[in-house]
Amino acid sequence: MSDQPHEHDHDHELEELTFEHLRFDLQDGVAVITIDRQEALNALDQDVLAELALAFDVAETDAEVRALVVTGAGRAFVAGADIAELQRLSDAFAGREAALMGQEVMNSLAAMPFPTIAAVNGFALGGGLELALAADLRVAAPGARLGLPEVGLGLIPGYGGTQRLPRLIGKGRALDLIFTGRHVDAEEALRIGLVDRVADDALQAALDLARQAARNAPVALGLAKEAVVRGLDVTLSEGLEIEADLFGLVTTTADMREGTSAFLSKREPDFQGN
Repeated sequence: MSDQPHEHDHDHELEELTFEHLRFDLQDGVAVITIDRQEALNALDQDVLAELALAFDVAETDAEVRALVVTGAGRAFVAGADIAELQRLSDAFAGREAALMGQEVMNSLAAMPFPTIAAVNGFALGGGLELALAADLRVAAPGARLGLPEVGLGLIPGYGGTQRLPRLIGKGRALDLIFTGRHVDAEEALRIGLVDRVADDALQAALDLARQAARNAPVALGLAKEAVVRGLDVTLSEGLEIEADLFGLVTTTADMREGTSAFLSKREPDFQGN
């Protein structure tokens, strides 16, 4: 990586951030991270994963960011992990560490305290689909192709695919994709719930969706996301308890006072994120 910023550089202007394989842009409260390693169809090698980890950290710690879109440059979203790197793995410990590193990057996207959207503009295979799965929502272009082809390489998904995919589309459909390694097109992906929208311009549709979300109260967005995510792992009654706790918390915020006052006064709210 060249000119990579460091942890203590978060106070730098975002436009000064430079990456070798990513672009990071911020406009109207929406951060856009574009993976740009087109010679390898944006494959996730160790350098790209490290840069993604840093970009996600920068986005999460910037108070201006209220939503995030991740996409790919050129023909692919992300065509997969870097197979040449994986082929050099020589023992179970090294393989486990490689999987954990990839999972950590995906987990950091999944844990963002604001809405995240993957704009799937082309191939989203293997690690690329796992990256998209870690986002809250997925918007696909009509020409997108999505799949987990790892078993055809003698591998299994290692960046969260075996866990996030069945949680999203169900065990049977997930095993169908994992066992066959087949690619699904955008329409099938929409039908089985793998993507949430299909749009001719996936990035523009994702940006429109992100901007629409970003106009709402930031704390409420984060707590609503937390309620859904935590609730999926518990019983309904436990989930309702979580919802009630978080509802109680959000009623103490300045944004709640602003939002309700604006509604009663028939004006637009001015949310400050507190």
